[in-house]
Amino acid sequence: MKYRKSDYIIPISIIIHLCIINLVLFVLTPETYANPFNILYYNTSWLLITFFLNFYPTERQELFFTRFHKIVQVIFVYFLAYFALFSIKGEIISNILYQYLVFGILSLCLLWYRVIFYWLRGKYRLGGGNQVKVIVLGRDRNLKKIRKVFDNPSFGYHYNGYFSDKESKSPTYLGKITDSFGYILRNDIDIIYCVASNFSEAELRNFMDFADNNLIRFKVILNDMDVFNRAMSLESYNTTPVLNLRNVPLDTEYGRITKRAFDIIFSGLVIVLLLSWLSPILYILIKLDSPGNFYFKQLRHGYKRKTFWCYKYRSMTVNKESDSQMAKKGDMRVTRVGKFIRKTSLDELPQFINVFKGEMSVVGPRPHMVVHTTDYEKSVDKYLVRHFVKPGITGLAQIKGYRGEIIRSSDITNRTRLDIFYVEKWSLGLDLHILFYTVYNIIKGEDNAY
Repeated sequence: MKYRKSDYIIPISIIIHLCIINLVLFVLTPETYANPFNILYYNTSWLLITFFLNFYPTERQELFFTRFHKIVQVIFVYFLAYFALFSIKGEIISNILYQYLVFGILSLCLLWYRVIFYWLRGKYRLGGGNQVKVIVLGRDRNLKKIRKVFDNPSFGYHYNGYFSDKESKSPTYLGKITDSFGYILRNDIDIIYCVASNFSEAELRNFMDFADNNLIRFKVILNDMDVFNRAMSLESYNTTPVLNLRNVPLDTEYGRITKRAFDIIFSGLVIVLLLSWLSPILYILIKLDSPGNFYFKQLRHGYKRKTFWCYKYRSMTVNKESDSQMAKKGDMRVTRVGKFIRKTSLDELPQFINVFKGEMSVVGPRPHMVVHTTDYEKSVDKYLVRHFVKPGITGLAQIKGYRGEIIRSSDITNRTRLDIFYVEKWSLGLDLHILFYTVYNIIKGEDNAY
C-alpha cells in the first residue's frame, strides 16, 4: 500500500486535528473545557462525525479544493454538535457571541492545517517522496490525456513509459507487450494501466491475474470516446459499471440541503433587513419618476426549463418590447431612477423573494427571457445544460464580465460555458467566491451595468 498513501498520513492528521481542537478550546474556553465529560464529548464527536462523513480517506490526485466541501460539511456538523453540548447539559450560554468567535477561530485553525498539509505534501512529492512508478499497456488518444496527470509533480506519479505491439520512436516507448512482464518485475512497478481498446477480454484477464499474483495495482483506461468529459462519474449497478456522463453536484442530498438552507437563510435576512425598509423608499421614488407598477415581473425559464415569474423593481417605462428586448447602452426606456438602481443592481433585489419561494437560488446561471431561451437552445451548443440547476441572482458568468446585453455571439457562448462549469463544479466555497466578487464588482462599478 506504499504507493497509494502513507500509512501514517491519516493517523497523524487525526492527532493534529484533535490537538487543534483541544488546544483552542483549552486556551479560549477553559471554564467549559476543563471537564472530563466535555473533553470526551469534544473529541468523540469529532471522531464520529469525520468517520460517518468519510472525511479522512484521501486520493492521490486530491488537491486542496478537490474535496473542500467535505471540510465545510464536517465543520458545519461539528458546529451543531459543539453547541448541542450546552443543551445536553442544560447550561445557559452567557456570551453566545464569544462562543461563535471561539468556534470561528477553531474553524480557521482547521482550515490552515489543511493549507499547510497540502503545501507540505506538494513539496515532499516535488522532492521525490511518496511517488509511485506506473507503466501503461497499449496506446490510444487517452494516453496523451492521462499523461497530463502523470506529469503533474503534485500527484506523485513517476511515469516509466508504455508498451505496445505498434512500435514507436517515442522516448517513452518501452517495447512490445510480451516484454512488459519482465520489465514490471525488474523495475518494481506499482501500478499498471491498461488501454482496454487494445486488448481482448482474455488478454485483460491475463494482465489482471499477473498483477494480482505479483501484488501490483491494475487499472483499466476505458475506450477512447469523445463523449467522455470531466463531469462524468462511474456508478456500479451490481457488478456492471455504468458511466454517468453528466455529474451534477447539486443532485446529491448534501448539495440540495446545503444549497437550499443557504438560500433560505440568506434571502430571509435580505428580505427582513433590507427589503423591509428599502422597498417603501423605492416605491415612492419609482412612482414619482414614471407611471406604472412598482414591481416588474417577467416569465423566465428556470430549473428543468420550467417557467416562473421573475421579479424586479421597475426600472423602465412601460413598453411593448420589455419581454423580447434586453436593455441596451443608452436605452431610452430606462427611467432616471432606473439608471441608478440598474447601475447599483438594486433592481434585482426582489428576486430574493423568488429565492425564498424556491424558484431561484442566490447563486446560479442567470435566467433568460422565454423568447431568448427558445432562440439560444437552437443556436448555442449545450445551452440547456445550465437548466440542470436553479437560476441565480448572480453567477459565475456575471463576475467574469458576461452580464447584461448580448452583443456578439461569443458573449452567449462564453456565458453558457461558464454556466456549465458552475453546474458541474458547484461547491459552497464557489458560491461564496461568486458572492464576494459580486459585491466587489458592484462597489467598483461595472461597465455592463446599464
